[in-house]
Amino acid sequence: MPDLVAVSSSSVAPGVALSIVIPVFNEELNLPTLFNRLYPVLDGLGRTYEVIFTNDGSADRSRELLAAQHAARPQHTRVIEFNANYGQHMAIMAAFERVRGDVIVTLDADLQNPPEEIPKLLEAVAAGHDCVGGYRLNRQDSFFRRYASKLINFVRRQTTSIEMTDQGCMLRAYSRAVVEAIVRSGAVNTFIPALAYSFASNPTEVAVRHEERHAGVSNYSLYKLVRLNFDLITAFTLAPLQLFTMVGMTCAAGSFVLVLILAARRIIIGPEEGGLFTLMGILFFLISVAIVGIGLIGEYVGRTYQVVRSRQRYFVSHVLETKL
Repeated sequence: MPDLVAVSSSSVAPGVALSIVIPVFNEELNLPTLFNRLYPVLDGLGRTYEVIFTNDGSADRSRELLAAQHAARPQHTRVIEFNANYGQHMAIMAAFERVRGDVIVTLDADLQNPPEEIPKLLEAVAAGHDCVGGYRLNRQDSFFRRYASKLINFVRRQTTSIEMTDQGCMLRAYSRAVVEAIVRSGAVNTFIPALAYSFASNPTEVAVRHEERHAGVSNYSLYKLVRLNFDLITAFTLAPLQLFTMVGMTCAAGSFVLVLILAARRIIIGPEEGGLFTLMGILFFLISVAIVGIGLIGEYVGRTYQVVRSRQRYFVSHVLETKL
């Protein structure tokens, strides 16, 4: 019977050609189908491989299903168990710290990115690319999700140097050197695809199929999507702060001109009915601008604080794996 061990990344030696990294959060309805589709694809590649699942504090039967899969395929399956929910990117980071493969592929558990598309990414890696991003063809998401994604991609292109056609697609492949650079970065709030792009020397993208979610609902609420994109923008550019500074300077100049105009009208025309409400409207606008700026500055300060305090990003309760 395979050993049940809790290990650190330093105790694991490289020994396989390919590592598949899959974060899992409440995916009990999808996991059986994922197992049935993923492993035949990997078996057909003709190379050694491992699949690392990170159970990100699931409250359903995902833990039991992952343990059963490890028991059924102990040489190919490893399971990292978190004690709580830390988010998709921390789940991926925990797996990155333990991968054995020379090439690492990330994949979602909901089957919207078909496992059958993995060979496309591996072909691009074999061609010499160290970071291969997938972009989804004929997306099967809701109207809101599709167009919100387009808006977010547009904002990213305008404010950062990160070039990605589809930042929301998690089907991606990385060389071991890129993954090791990501791990060494020690990023607390991070967006892994963008971080990988910044470390890559020869990135590229390939088109991949996109399917409807096999079962269940998305674990990304609107709030989580907003937080994720705050992480992306604030981690890779100071453009929001610079933009706010320019807006503040423009408002200050406009307010100064308005004060001169109102003073001139007061002298020339005299007191006017409704002037107080005009000033109140202007004041409320300027206060709202200031509040937005304070929140924006707080985002950067908060991230700096999280890095400085050096608190553990996540806690691994145990790891299911077979010793090499």
